[in-house]
Amino acid sequence: MISPLRTPDGTRNDPMRRRLAAAAATPAVIGAGLGLRAVATGDVAKYGGSALYTLLMTALVVLVAPRATPARAAGMALAVSWGVEFLQLTGVPAELARHSAVARLVLGSTFNAPDLLWYAAGAAAGWLVMRGCAAPRTDPTPC
Repeated sequence: MISPLRTPDGTRNDPMRRRLAAAAATPAVIGAGLGLRAVATGDVAKYGGSALYTLLMTALVVLVAPRATPARAAGMALAVSWGVEFLQLTGVPAELARHSAVARLVLGSTFNAPDLLWYAAGAAAGWLVMRGCAAPRTDPTPC
């Protein structure tokens, strides 16, 4: 009998399954980011958080568009992350961050060019996870 979580060809690329995995990954990535901020300081917290931010964006893209290919989902997440970073050059996020902790967490406040590299690292991690989860498998390992 074929598992309802797999497609008939044995892949794990079912849109509902991908949406459920993204829904489960979202709070896990948020928790990892908040946990990182609680235990780490300096560059580890800053740049690890940047990578996790784009990993979160990748999960949200899959949640909204579960049929997106791994490359497209990671690319869209990277574009959003870079867009938010470049928006920081306008000063709008900094003003919003003064009034809201949520805005500060979501939009940041100041442009930092190295973040662009770490966003790419987060997108690459998301792409790798999605590629691994979509691969045909015969074992019952969840993904």
